[in-house]
Amino acid sequence: MRLVAIHTLLFCAALLPPASAQTATYTNSNQAVTLTGLGGGNNGWGQSRVTWGNCAYNGTNTVCTVTAPYTGVGGGGTINMVLTNGGNGISPWTANPISAGSNYITFGLMPGNSGSIKVSLTENATGATVAFLTDNFVFYYSAPTCSGTAVSTCSVSQVGLTPGAVITGTVYGTFDQTPVIRTSLGVISASAYGGFSALAPGTWMEIYGTNLANVTSQNWSTADFNGNTAPSALGGTTVTIGGQPAFIDYVSPTQVNAQVPSGILPGTQPVVVTTPGGASLPYPITVNVTEPGLLAPAVFNLPAGQYVTALFPDGFTYVLPPGAIAGLASARAVPGNTIVFYGVGFGTVTPNSPAGQIVTQSNALSGNFQASFAGTPATVTFSGLTFGYLGLYQFDVVVPKVAASDTVPFSFSLGGTSGTQTLLIAIGN
Repeated sequence: MRLVAIHTLLFCAALLPPASAQTATYTNSNQAVTLTGLGGGNNGWGQSRVTWGNCAYNGTNTVCTVTAPYTGVGGGGTINMVLTNGGNGISPWTANPISAGSNYITFGLMPGNSGSIKVSLTENATGATVAFLTDNFVFYYSAPTCSGTAVSTCSVSQVGLTPGAVITGTVYGTFDQTPVIRTSLGVISASAYGGFSALAPGTWMEIYGTNLANVTSQNWSTADFNGNTAPSALGGTTVTIGGQPAFIDYVSPTQVNAQVPSGILPGTQPVVVTTPGGASLPYPITVNVTEPGLLAPAVFNLPAGQYVTALFPDGFTYVLPPGAIAGLASARAVPGNTIVFYGVGFGTVTPNSPAGQIVTQSNALSGNFQASFAGTPATVTFSGLTFGYLGLYQFDVVVPKVAASDTVPFSFSLGGTSGTQTLLIAIGN
């Protein structure tokens, strides 16, 4: 079967063979980036004199923009900072001395107020853009001079007092890049396949949090593979579960997609994300022998309910009410048609095909997969891992004789245990 149209609907790109495009990586080898004065640096440390641009009230927020050269990473780059606080009155930003008589002050926000600082670095040599997050960083300001304000002396806390205020000086900042996995649903199985709070060996997981990568985003490429073996590191990010390395296809500061290794044992296992900024605290996740889910992405959640993703043998036309999704070829299946479903987390196959390896041989699912349409069992002519993919199961199913409807309930079971997804499919005469 030709698997072209389905590419745009998998959403968890980890299931796909490697693409050729790659985002440049940021190779900082330290946890912190420090800005201080002028000059060079090494091993990810750099120095720069930073000048604040105009601060202007846009009708909602007072916004200040900062741009400065940075010489510490990959031959240099540009630091960009945007500071935003709500309103146009007295600024909620505080500037407290580090110690008595010190020129350095901690930059913060008064309780009960809102504001944000966004920081990014564009590297000259590669063009890579790195987003630094605002959590857990300390920001200092030294020797300021001011114009455009209504006071004779200047501090950072007065920057929002008057639109158009200008502040210049040297900025000292330490940005904490330690990865953090969020506490609520920080790790789930592939969201387009059910998004369960438990995993299975060989399935795909999505990890959510902050500082999960030092690149804006990066997908694996052919160059990241060692033969048929997927990468266990991407853009400086690695993932372990139960101490074993996972296989990574996508990283960004807020999301990582990875395949669970085959040898992981059932029970509660720790997930840890490691970057040049450090290692996250372990995130406990339940691992089951199987955790099956069929492809049913959010775009297939129509007014009538959540439709399962099924393809006709042309590999292009989806089993849906005609015209249900604009721009997507669709038609109702009829009894006797063979249609194809995709899934993750269905367990072992024979012969064995371990996680992290592109499937290169025919195989069959070890467990018994059964599909039903409105409670009527269907004939399954193939169940196993899809040739040329990683961790993607394929099920070829013959539609049984059932009453025509655009909302036929579809269900499945594995080894006699019913799947937990509530799904629909469109059947005609």
